Amino acid sequence: MAYFEIEGGHSLKGEIVPQGAKNEALQVICAVLLTPEEIIIENIPEIRDVLKLIELLKNLGVKVSRIEKGKYSFKADAIDIHFLDSSEFKAQGAALRGSIMIVGPLLARFGKGYIPSPGGDKIGRRRLDTHFEGFIQLGAQFEFLAEQSFYKVHSEKLKGTYMHLDEASVTGTANILMAAVFAEGETTIYNAACEPYLQQLCEMLQKMGAHIEGSGSNKLTIQGVKTLKGCHHRCLPDMIEIGSFIGMAAITQSEITLKNCRVDQLGIIPRTFQRLGIKLEIQGDDIYIPIQDHYEIDSFIDGSILTVSDQIWPGFTPDLISIALVTATQARGTVLIHQKMFESRLFFVDNLIDMGAQIILCDPHRATVIGLDRRTQLKGITMSSPDIRAGVALLIAAMSAKGKSIIKNIEQIDRGYERIEDRLNPLGAKITRYE
Repeated sequence: MAYFEIEGGHSLKGEIVPQGAKNEALQVICAVLLTPEEIIIENIPEIRDVLKLIELLKNLGVKVSRIEKGKYSFKADAIDIHFLDSSEFKAQGAALRGSIMIVGPLLARFGKGYIPSPGGDKIGRRRLDTHFEGFIQLGAQFEFLAEQSFYKVHSEKLKGTYMHLDEASVTGTANILMAAVFAEGETTIYNAACEPYLQQLCEMLQKMGAHIEGSGSNKLTIQGVKTLKGCHHRCLPDMIEIGSFIGMAAITQSEITLKNCRVDQLGIIPRTFQRLGIKLEIQGDDIYIPIQDHYEIDSFIDGSILTVSDQIWPGFTPDLISIALVTATQARGTVLIHQKMFESRLFFVDNLIDMGAQIILCDPHRATVIGLDRRTQLKGITMSSPDIRAGVALLIAAMSAKGKSIIKNIEQIDRGYERIEDRLNPLGAKITRYE
């Protein structure tokens, strides 16, 4: 199992280009199953989760060609639907949470979609009810094989309907949307997720010939069509990586320019880090973070302690809660971090406490961070990455710490960040990968 050795205490300087958006890539790659025509997708991040999904599609019969780094051609004109019954599919599907989003396209185009209970981060419960309740409302028959943890949906013909989702699930909305494009008549999805990733998926489906209204809102209206064509699509830069690098620059006293960020799609991410005291300048589509000796956490108007909490879009994304928390450990002031969505996501703070951070874990969802204001430097320790975002938060902490740190289970980091050491070391980081 691979691990990182990090020599902390080094400032970084230079420019870095964010990778393509992981969460968007997983959605739009699944959408290629909706047409037999060629689809070309650019700016795909070549990370573990995305490459696993591409391999799964290959085994389903999708012709995949890597044109150049990050640019792929997909052609789903010879799908082997019987592969869904194989033990190989059950093993592959269970290893990747993003595999759930093949169900909607397969159900729409081939009348059935199967998936084993998918894996992913160990951050708490992430139920699939929203996905399957949406399919059922479109007219599908649902079956759950409990002993095998295997989900099945069938339908000879999906029919449009009105549905109000029980939660604004991003992957649930994407899955139901992809099924609804072939449903007969009109489908309305209310309480839909409206993240930029969903907006990008809507844009791609519209280029393919789908009729969708309401993109960017919580109400989507879809007029069913009979066929879709191929298209050319480009993924957004990854907003989570952008936020990660903003926090990294602040805590390591670095001067970094993030290039080509699509600032118009970042929502309140820059403002949230500014409230943690981080200076940043928007320069066209780039973000410049200068060296800061100190950064001070803001407070609310009445003087009470600032709370940073995750919310559904356009609120602050839960994937950056871990980054905000670790960034605050060297700020001046106090902040309450409230992670509402997943009950296990804050458990990595034990490692930060061992490094010398002043953090009170109030309960599984809330942590109070008392910033050290650089009076005391974190110290290097040996730790393990529990999930993608916590792994990078620990990497950022280690980069700012005194001495050497070891981070094990970095396969978790590789699931979301593409060869991060090869991109940070040229800027001055000291990260060594050991296989």
